[in-house]
Amino acid sequence: MRHGRKNRKFGRKANVRRGFIRSLAIALITHGSIKTTEARAKELRPYIEKLITTARGGEIATRRLIAARLGNQETLANKLVDEIAPTYVDRDGGYTRITKLPQRQGDGSPMAVIEFV
Repeated sequence: MRHGRKNRKFGRKANVRRGFIRSLAIALITHGSIKTTEARAKELRPYIEKLITTARGGEIATRRLIAARLGNQETLANKLVDEIAPTYVDRDGGYTRITKLPQRQGDGSPMAVIEFV
């Protein structure tokens, strides 16, 4: 039973799901915005916002923690700490925006764009 568990399963096992969310986060950090399904965007939002809040510290331990969460990609961790996080120093959360799009033609999935504010 899933009493109180709010995360989505996406029809995947736990470790695959973790990698899936990680790959979405990597794409968002790399490109600045991504077009995906609404459920995926809503699941990605808390993950990426926690990373940005952590990145606002800027210490070496912070960089290592973020790199570990992003699959040991130090360049992305440095980009997050050096370029993205400083723009949100005065902001107490809400670093991303989800904009709904029309449904996908093939299967009718609700689509959305998630981007940094």
